[in-house]
Amino acid sequence: MQSRLSRAVGSFACVFIVLSGVSVAVGPASRADPSDYARPPVPLPVINPTPSGWVPKFPFPFDQTKNRVTDADINAEREMCQWFNAQYDELMRQINRLQFNRITPNGPGVYMGSGSDWDYSIGDLQQQVDIVTTNIDQSVSFLAPRAQALTQSTDHAGNVYFPIYQGESFYLLWQHLSNVNAGIKSHQAAWFTGPSVHRVLRWGSRIHRSNVCE
Repeated sequence: MQSRLSRAVGSFACVFIVLSGVSVAVGPASRADPSDYARPPVPLPVINPTPSGWVPKFPFPFDQTKNRVTDADINAEREMCQWFNAQYDELMRQINRLQFNRITPNGPGVYMGSGSDWDYSIGDLQQQVDIVTTNIDQSVSFLAPRAQALTQSTDHAGNVYFPIYQGESFYLLWQHLSNVNAGIKSHQAAWFTGPSVHRVLRWGSRIHRSNVCE
């Protein structure tokens, strides 16, 4: 009896993690109509960066590292901001909805013990997965060379930091977005990919609230 109760509590905790990811994902995308969140995923267009008047911000303490910011840093963040403004909200809506759909069609998933969250043969889940992972692949491929181009410096204590404002946020968003994609493609349980989704949301929210891309 006690072991069954423990399993039930554990299952509930897993679903809470997944569903809490669903609720958090709504926050950063507040510019969208809430009634649109159930829309099926669609392929996202390729981002082709264009010249713009964007310039980096240097709030304290980044005004102290301004002299270490290179033209490559500025170009990389300018182009990543174009992606962020155009596709971040929609991509996270798609990921969030897929995570929700994975645990609901037959159980719902880990909560009832059906394990449907890893079975993409149910309904049109595989089609959703194909579209969403293709969109993530495209975003990760766009972000990778730009995130990797950002200058990383070391302070007197040996800690690594990014001289450009929100450079760290973009770098970690790219890394965790790649982890989300790997988890979905390998049929990892929704609760297992949930922490990576939360980390993407964390760094995306930081970028959004900083207004660095305005």
